[in-house]
Amino acid sequence: MEQVIIKDYDPNWAIQFEQEKQNIQSILANAIVDIEHIGSTSIIGLTAKPVLDIAVAVNHLDNTAYMIEPLKKLQYEFVEHNNFPHRRFFRKGQWRAGTHHLHVYQLNSESWHEQLLFRDYLRKHSNVRKEYERIKRALANKYRFNRVAYTEAKAPFIQHVLERAKEEQ
Repeated sequence: MEQVIIKDYDPNWAIQFEQEKQNIQSILANAIVDIEHIGSTSIIGLTAKPVLDIAVAVNHLDNTAYMIEPLKKLQYEFVEHNNFPHRRFFRKGQWRAGTHHLHVYQLNSESWHEQLLFRDYLRKHSNVRKEYERIKRALANKYRFNRVAYTEAKAPFIQHVLERAKEEQ
C-alpha cells in the first residue's frame, strides 16, 4: 500500500484542474454535459492528498465504454469498480498513487449531486472544513500505510455532512 500523504492546500490545484478540464473537453466534447472539480483539492484552504478529483457528468451512465480509448490518450486508465455501480472510474498515475481520479456520473443522479453538495458545504462552512481537516490529519497518522482504511474511516463524517447539507437545502 502507498503511504497516505496529506499536503497543505495548493492554489495550483485549481489551475491544474482547469488545464485537465480543457484536455478532457477536447477529446470528449460531445459526450459530456458538465465537468466539476471535486474532492479536497477543490476546497480552498483544505489539506488534501495531492490527487485531483474530477467529476464528469454524462446523460447516460450505462454506455460509457466509448470513453476508454480517448481517455487513454490523456493517460487515464479505466478501473472496474463493481461496488460503485453509479459511477465509472478512471485513474491517471500509478495504482494506489494516482495523480488524477476521474469519476463519471449520470447528470442529476444522487451520486452527482452528493459530490457537489459535499464540496459546496465545506466551501461555505469553515468550521466544518476545519473539523474535516482535523479528522483527515488524525486518520492519515493512524492509517499511514493503508489508503483504503483511511478512506473508509472518513466515510461516517462525510455521510454526516451530507445529511446536514441536505437538511439545509
